[in-house]
Amino acid sequence: MKRLISLALMAVVTGVGVANAQEKTFAQDVAFLSKHTKTIVLKGEGGAAVAVVPGYQCRVMTSAADAAKGEGFGWINYPVVSSKKKMPHITVYGGEDRFWLGPEGGQFSIFFKDFSPFDLEHWQTPAPIDTDAFKVISKTEKSVTCGHMFVLENYSGTKFNVGVKRTVEVLSAKQAMSSLGIESLGEAKMVGFQSINTVKNLGGTAWTEMDGQLSVWILGMYKPSNQTTIIAPFNTEGEGTIVNDTYFGKVPADRLKIVDDLVLFSGDGKMRSKIGLPPGRAKNVLGSYDASRNLLTIVKFTHDPEARNYVNSMWELQDKPFGGDVSNSYNDGPPKPGSKPLGPFYEIESSSPAMGLAPGRSHTHVSETYHFTGSRDSLNAISKKVLGADLNKVVSTFK
Repeated sequence: MKRLISLALMAVVTGVGVANAQEKTFAQDVAFLSKHTKTIVLKGEGGAAVAVVPGYQCRVMTSAADAAKGEGFGWINYPVVSSKKKMPHITVYGGEDRFWLGPEGGQFSIFFKDFSPFDLEHWQTPAPIDTDAFKVISKTEKSVTCGHMFVLENYSGTKFNVGVKRTVEVLSAKQAMSSLGIESLGEAKMVGFQSINTVKNLGGTAWTEMDGQLSVWILGMYKPSNQTTIIAPFNTEGEGTIVNDTYFGKVPADRLKIVDDLVLFSGDGKMRSKIGLPPGRAKNVLGSYDASRNLLTIVKFTHDPEARNYVNSMWELQDKPFGGDVSNSYNDGPPKPGSKPLGPFYEIESSSPAMGLAPGRSHTHVSETYHFTGSRDSLNAISKKVLGADLNKVVSTFK
């Protein structure tokens, strides 16, 4: 199989039920999660909060600018969480910042074993990034740090002794403005958090290109709408293809536009599709705007513009196993006519470069997530500064 199959398709194929409509408040989300698993709520300023589940790899499940009455911004798969069952191939809990490792496909894949075929039957998400619980190391009102140690084996038989330390921290408006380079939020309300993800080689041999390397892969799942657009700024002077839009067959032109220095992609949850930005084009920030909610989401991540080796997750033996993408966005939808989507939801994703770690060495990948709510004018000022995107033009693109 030559196309990367997303977790959404896999969950549909293996019988995961469609989650209920996600018009839930943050308080309702937390109450639900707390019934089924330990849930830590980190408190920010102005009523902002972030919900973290250590049992799901210290995953950020949802967040809110107004924890008392406001909406939870993360997509949660209620049926899977409530079932408390491990699902075949992958257990899709949801969540807006989850820790994964790549590559997914190819001769160095950690999702396929023993030279098995690259097909759905043999695809399996490793337990450490699917169902293993991470241990809480420390906790404050604003942050939690978790850790885990495990061994992975790739398709070619290379074993990796891995240590992971992951810290989730809620961020203040001052921290957000400093990181994003904005002087004021205006009337906008916000919640922001970061995940600091450190992977360490605990073994006695180096991780090499000849035997395979790992990458940190952070994925966020969000609620779609007919008026949601993913915004991906790109380097106009970079080399190579601007956007990889063939993960599931070419994305139709009415769902993907290149406007000036922006890739605009529909996040309506109605068509299974995915895009990726390669190293020569990607920047360190992605975003989305939901005009129906007046919700601007920005994801900023660690990015070395000189790095070129990114793991390739295509489901095939690869000519370029380190020719993958830096950042991605996935839009959920029916895998075939007449079937149901998993969520629906959409995703914003980032990856670290391939990690060629010597014994005892580590690599850290940081992902920051910000949600801003308010009038379009107040959000537009932020969007123009951070994403270079005029939200009025973004909204009109797919009309």
